[in-house]
Amino acid sequence: MTETTTTVLDDRAAYLDVADPGFMFTAPEVAAAREAHWYAGTPYGVMVLRHAQVQHLLRDRRLAQSGRRFLRLNGITHGTVHDWFDTLLLHLRGEDHRRQRALVLQAFAPQALQRWRLTMRSTAERLADRLAGAGPCEFGETFADPMAVSVMSAILGVPLDDYEPRWSTDIGLVYSVGHRPDALERVERSLAGLRAYADHLISRQGTAGPGDDLISLLMNGYGGEGMDRTELRDLIVGLFFAAHDTTRNQLGQMLFTFTEHPDQWELLAERPELTEQATDEVLRWCPAAPAIFRFALEDVEFDGLRVPAESFVMLCVHAAQRDPRVFDSPDVFDITLRRPPLLSFGAGPHYCLGAATVRTEITEILTVLPSRLLPPRPTAPVVWRNPIGVCGPESLMVSFQPRASGG
Repeated sequence: MTETTTTVLDDRAAYLDVADPGFMFTAPEVAAAREAHWYAGTPYGVMVLRHAQVQHLLRDRRLAQSGRRFLRLNGITHGTVHDWFDTLLLHLRGEDHRRQRALVLQAFAPQALQRWRLTMRSTAERLADRLAGAGPCEFGETFADPMAVSVMSAILGVPLDDYEPRWSTDIGLVYSVGHRPDALERVERSLAGLRAYADHLISRQGTAGPGDDLISLLMNGYGGEGMDRTELRDLIVGLFFAAHDTTRNQLGQMLFTFTEHPDQWELLAERPELTEQATDEVLRWCPAAPAIFRFALEDVEFDGLRVPAESFVMLCVHAAQRDPRVFDSPDVFDITLRRPPLLSFGAGPHYCLGAATVRTEITEILTVLPSRLLPPRPTAPVVWRNPIGVCGPESLMVSFQPRASGG
């Protein structure tokens, strides 16, 4: 990133170099910074660390997401990726955001979620059998990718055999354009592939009968909401991005956590009634998006801090969900504890549309895998994606052994 903020920080605020390639939100200095003050300085602006302040600022309308401003921080001010990222549903505000969100919301009705649950369960069972016989394997390739793509395909109405998962994996590197030399090229290539594929789906859907998948619902409703075909195409691209890349990274984070806590995996095998609680504990402990980005729309005064208009603000969900002011035993991963509500899915107008879907998917996975497989064992060091944006293992080599029948 190339810009810095002019925010004046309190002397108590620590400095966290989130631009360092080795930076991790799990590092002890992040927790120490949270205990020193409610925010820390970074090379780009303030990072909010405590639960109360993160929870409040997630709902503060003076702060908003901006794809344009994020890319400008990384030295990108024009081009195909710039124009697409700026109009992503996540970054829209006002009427543009309302009408696109209203179209997508209709597909996330409770009855649809129940239908998808069957796909989630059957896919998890099929892939569990693959894990049991794979020996040492890369978890993303063997389980997380096909799981996320199968569920995404069911929701969107996309044939599994004509979709290229690499598109929606590489497009997630948009958050790494300031850190990886190859990121922008890979995002551009995947964006072109996804746009062409979305155009194909729209054309195909126009000649098919109405369906109950998300693309059918969008096709039926987009004209009435004043959305043109280009907006529809890029909305579909954004849904591929969210449904696949974010989910696969969250599943990788989940599995890595259980490699470090095999006792909790065994507890799930013994007490499957804990799966929903275990899902929430995974999302608290290792959110795939450890920090949520905001920019000040105006000068913001909050809790003794003045943030000038246009300044970058990071709301660190990872640190906030381990805040001892709110959580008992915050630095313990414990699926038996009932925790306060999560911040992982944001809040306010941009609360994650797929929150219930992701929770259900993880719950179904945690119902299946511990019942069939012994705890995962790592077989090589983990390679992590840069933690800025959506974060998870780029390579997670593990092995599983089948659980003895009746065991």
